[in-house]
Amino acid sequence: MKYNMKQWLGQMIAAPKKKALPVLSFPSVSLLGCTVKELISDSERQAQGMCLIAERTDAAASVSLMDLSVEAECFGAKISISDDEVPTVVGRLINDMDEAEALTVPHVGAGRTDIYIDAIKKATARITDRPVLAGIIGPFSLAARLLDVSEIMMDCYDDPDMVHLVLEKATEFLLEYTKAYKAAGANGVVMAEPVSGLLSPALEAEFSAPYVKRIVDAVQDDDFILVYHNCGDNTPHMVDSFLSFGAAAYHFGNAIDMKEMLEKFPADIPVMGNVDPAGVLRMGTPERVKDATLSVMEKCCEHSNFVISSGCDIPPMTPWKNLDAFFEAVKEYYGK
Repeated sequence: MKYNMKQWLGQMIAAPKKKALPVLSFPSVSLLGCTVKELISDSERQAQGMCLIAERTDAAASVSLMDLSVEAECFGAKISISDDEVPTVVGRLINDMDEAEALTVPHVGAGRTDIYIDAIKKATARITDRPVLAGIIGPFSLAARLLDVSEIMMDCYDDPDMVHLVLEKATEFLLEYTKAYKAAGANGVVMAEPVSGLLSPALEAEFSAPYVKRIVDAVQDDDFILVYHNCGDNTPHMVDSFLSFGAAAYHFGNAIDMKEMLEKFPADIPVMGNVDPAGVLRMGTPERVKDATLSVMEKCCEHSNFVISSGCDIPPMTPWKNLDAFFEAVKEYYGK
């Protein structure tokens, strides 16, 4: 369903009682009775899972799988897949400038991207009471999966030209991938760029921000938004850079003080976060989830642009009693 997404965000900020917007998709496996491996391989299961979550929760939007391996796999990276964990990239695909120059930009539809795009097409046809957001990886985080997360930190100093070349190719692919989601009916994308949050602010401004901005400028309009996610520790020092690329909304992880981050943002830009998805939502009890959610809200809801969320993608095996407790806490807070 088509929405004026800028208007939707404005209404979200203005609302005295806001709906939560957790990055909630992989826990659909328990609702579907399938494995993670089956979920990531089947567009129908993905769409069904999004529908089941939408039926069960009062989330502000429906968010598709945050699978940060799918784009790297298209470039040729090896991935590890299991029945109960999100897929991960294994090893290093590019080792030097020669390999970077030889790297071919895949076409959209390669690997599993056709499955993920088809899932969005199906989900948007069925979920009509809220926006549907697709998930993509950010340019630097994709480059890090091709060059190895540890190695790219040194490559930024030792071989910056190689890093920029890989970033150019990563951005070219991500731009077309995002356009394909837009054409499939998505109302926006959540871009996960966590590896850049480990850089210094100067390196983030050089190796991530310009490439993110290129994508934002090309795809964002009244009907389609980019929500920028970063869960790196250094994000509080990067706000000026983040604002420079003009994402419609921002989402941050639980490694930072959310209240501190909110104080750095203009009041007309939605900022989301940051209940611990692993330590609390996945591993905690319903009581702990409720306490943690209320704690974040009590600190942050004085800011009208704050939207309660998970700090990152919620793990597949998260108990639904914990997720129900999260939504119950939100309802309780706004019911005071």
